[in-house]
Amino acid sequence: IEYVQHLRIGKARELLEFTRRSIDQIAWSVGYEDPAAFRRVFGRILGLTPGEYRHRFSSGADMMIAA
Repeated sequence: IEYVQHLRIGKARELLEFTRRSIDQIAWSVGYEDPAAFRRVFGRILGLTPGEYRHRFSSGADMMIAA
């Protein structure tokens, strides 16, 4: 189960960085039926909420693409 969670969170990280989909939509697309459960697992694995992760990492990606 831990392996699958890491795979799902890895895909979610990619979607958070490169799309503007809502966190709930991302949770569903990586296999979580309950977005709250997704947020808990994401936070446990990465130490950030999905929103914090997006804020921290997508803004840098946007600047690199614009350059």
